[in-house]
Amino acid sequence: MDGSASALGAVAVAAAEARLLAYPLEVVHAFVWTELRVPQGSAATGSGAPGLRHEAERVVAEAVEVARRAAPDVAVTGRVVPGAPAPVLLRASVDSALVVVADRGLGGFTGLLVGSVAVALVTHGRCPVLVVRGRPEPHGPVVVGVDGSDAATAATELALAFAAAHGSTLRAVMIASSGADAGVLDRALRHHDPRGVTVVRVVVEGDARQALIAESRGASLVVVGSRGRGGFAGLLLGSVSQAVLHHADCPVAVVPRLAGQQRLVTS
Repeated sequence: MDGSASALGAVAVAAAEARLLAYPLEVVHAFVWTELRVPQGSAATGSGAPGLRHEAERVVAEAVEVARRAAPDVAVTGRVVPGAPAPVLLRASVDSALVVVADRGLGGFTGLLVGSVAVALVTHGRCPVLVVRGRPEPHGPVVVGVDGSDAATAATELALAFAAAHGSTLRAVMIASSGADAGVLDRALRHHDPRGVTVVRVVVEGDARQALIAESRGASLVVVGSRGRGGFAGLLLGSVSQAVLHHADCPVAVVPRLAGQQRLVTS
């Protein structure tokens, strides 16, 4: 986390999800002095580095307090790690169940819909990444895109877990023209314990990107695989995932085929 208002909002979301999913939460701040809003030198310390380190630790302490207020029963720890945010969080994703980030932080350019750190994580992360954005409907459904790909199957599993934890309906959306047969929805859902979740199967015509963006209106979350059946081999993040990430009206979780299982991390 970088101390921005959006990052603190993501911390609160991460704490709430950690409570519902029964995970511990680790708050990670990547310590790069040029991105901290303090002078290089510090009158109090007499040198730049101690003052900057103190500021980084203050940022983490504030975020940990936000998390503990949001979910008092969750085990929350904080960590300051030297390095740029994207590489630090990519390393954390290797043994995490979920990484939670804001769509944009302190370093974001106003013309960008989603910041570079979030894009790097959903493209290269080794676990699901939840990007906090938009205005979710708290009691809205969880929406998942289904096309028969391995990533979409993993996305269905995560979507079921979120829906069960929140007591939400799951809307499983398949595009009729995607090349997947009509049984894909049933097979994807049959492979996972529905956990008592009410599942609505939706088959729509047209463009998958526009369909999922439309479904995001009034949803609490949209879950997509990092790449689907239509992806080109050279692309790490599919066009559907990219479009939903940048234009959805609610938070978006992007799921790779491989995922960690040990902890929940927020930045």
